[in-house]
Amino acid sequence: MRCSRLGIARALARQGSRIALADLDEDALGTAAAELAGVTEVTAFPLDVRDRDAYARAADEAERRLGPVSVLCNNAGVAFPEQPADMTYELWDLAVDINLGGVVNGVQTFLPRMLRRGGPAHIVNTASAAGLIGAGVGPMYTSSKFAVVGLSEALRHQLEAAGHKVGVTVLCPGGVATNMARSSRTLVAAQRGGAELRRAQARAEELTPKIESALRRFGVPADGVGELVAEAIKANRLYVLTDRTGIDLITARTEAILAAMPQADPVEGDFEGFRDAVHDS
Repeated sequence: MRCSRLGIARALARQGSRIALADLDEDALGTAAAELAGVTEVTAFPLDVRDRDAYARAADEAERRLGPVSVLCNNAGVAFPEQPADMTYELWDLAVDINLGGVVNGVQTFLPRMLRRGGPAHIVNTASAAGLIGAGVGPMYTSSKFAVVGLSEALRHQLEAAGHKVGVTVLCPGGVATNMARSSRTLVAAQRGGAELRRAQARAEELTPKIESALRRFGVPADGVGELVAEAIKANRLYVLTDRTGIDLITARTEAILAAMPQADPVEGDFEGFRDAVHDS
């Protein structure tokens, strides 16, 4: 189990939440469940977040055992050091299906249930600092995480506008001391393809120990991330950033976007007027 997911579960358990855990790694899942069982009521489900039918079955069983799920944390992810010459459809599918598709599947499985009940609820989607910066990380990971940020912002806006009591938070961590590099290497190694994919697999195999060492040395502790997320849920905050990673790049990107805007609109009106006209028609 990725340590950031466990850190969030620990923080929520300490606040009295009953916990349903899901993970592809059954050994890590069992270890995490045994630990949390000493704090709160917990149940665990082996789950590939890409499998929608399995997701629905796990949701049904979790709510049967623990009651309605009021806080959903979408935290599955995969990252690998791809280079443009090594990109393949297999790797694109892997990154997009887990990083974005896993969030979509979690939202689509639980949000209708939350809306039907009408009570307070909250969704936390894990993106990345790479979801705010289009530089420094590979395009597969970056594009999928940008999508999670956009999904979270748009979903929160629509839920608020409609008066629903479901909050949305997007977690954009920098480096966190997790085992994500190792689990990603395993997933990449399981793919089948041509020479480009084999080069990407070799690079992942070579760099994973170095990445894990760097994260252990420089990454934010997972339990600290969990506390930040728990606080954001209570305060209904949209963004959670774990450190100041990439602040110069975020600033430069924002300034470049603002500089690219025309000095005046070519037509009268603004986005709010456009939206109102659409809804009135």
